[in-house]
Amino acid sequence: MLRRGGLLRGILVLGMAAMWTGGWCRETSAHAETVAEQREAIYKELADIHKLSPEQLSKVKGIFDRAPWMGQGNPAVTKHPLSRTECQDKAKKAGVNFDNPAFEKICGGKYMAPLYDPAKEKPEQAKACIDQFEFPNVPCDYPVVWVKAKEAAEICEAMGKRMCDTHEWEGGCAGALLPADYRFELAKGVDANTAVKRMRAAHNSADDKNKVWAYGKQFQKGVCGQNSTKAADCNGGDWKRCGSNTYPAGSFPDCKSSLGVYDQHGNAAEHMNLPLEESQMSSKGSTKLGVTEMKGSWFIWDKYQAHPDQCRWRAPYWHGTRVNDDHSHHNYHLGFRCCKTLN
Repeated sequence: MLRRGGLLRGILVLGMAAMWTGGWCRETSAHAETVAEQREAIYKELADIHKLSPEQLSKVKGIFDRAPWMGQGNPAVTKHPLSRTECQDKAKKAGVNFDNPAFEKICGGKYMAPLYDPAKEKPEQAKACIDQFEFPNVPCDYPVVWVKAKEAAEICEAMGKRMCDTHEWEGGCAGALLPADYRFELAKGVDANTAVKRMRAAHNSADDKNKVWAYGKQFQKGVCGQNSTKAADCNGGDWKRCGSNTYPAGSFPDCKSSLGVYDQHGNAAEHMNLPLEESQMSSKGSTKLGVTEMKGSWFIWDKYQAHPDQCRWRAPYWHGTRVNDDHSHHNYHLGFRCCKTLN
């Protein structure tokens, strides 16, 4: 959405940005809009860039309408360290073009990357794709936060996509989609917390021997959107005090996996589906889904590393619920991205 002043200047900015991003873009300053303005601009992006039908868009709006905080952060306290225009200028100077016609042909939509194992497959053999950016999946726009896992799953479904399974997110980050390794036998007959503890221990013991980040085999500061700030009086989950001080998606072109997925380290952490039995796997067509897992890290990671950050690391049962629980967790640095099954 364009701000006051300089309509002609705004049109020129939009036109120049569209030449290299291939998409519709908006607003030039780091100052946030109202939540209502954020949403209207997001709806326009979903229609113009992602080609949502009026029916699909109506479903997405209905989900947002039930969630008063869902958006790109509380405008009263959010302080983005980089504006959309600064992100666009940065990419332009670096010669980065986020458009990928080959990916679009495979995935059937903009800004999605095929999920496959390069050691055995070609991109055209992918059976699924993952959003390249955090929702709304538009380069140089801010991720949507304050979204519950259930709402994330519903939005993905409304868009003709689905919530990703944990191993799909990990494969998109590590640069190779490996077979699902969920140890479902470890979840039988126990509560969800115990099941997750058992399953993640089995998974992480293997992952610890092969640590990898989207950009390489060693953690590095400054590569991803991880050097923003947390409000001094943020107590961890207060809408009035905790600013969603995120970067525009794609602001750090090197924070990209070899499969072409951005921002899986830093910016916003992401909801993901962790199945506790095969019938809960989104990648196998389930809408029942499993329990919540929060993938990745968030925007102050260069200053405060609260847990491991590598691609295939699986988290404890933090704020754990079923994905479809009405009371699943949401906060100021938690967003999501979607996957899509290919026919």
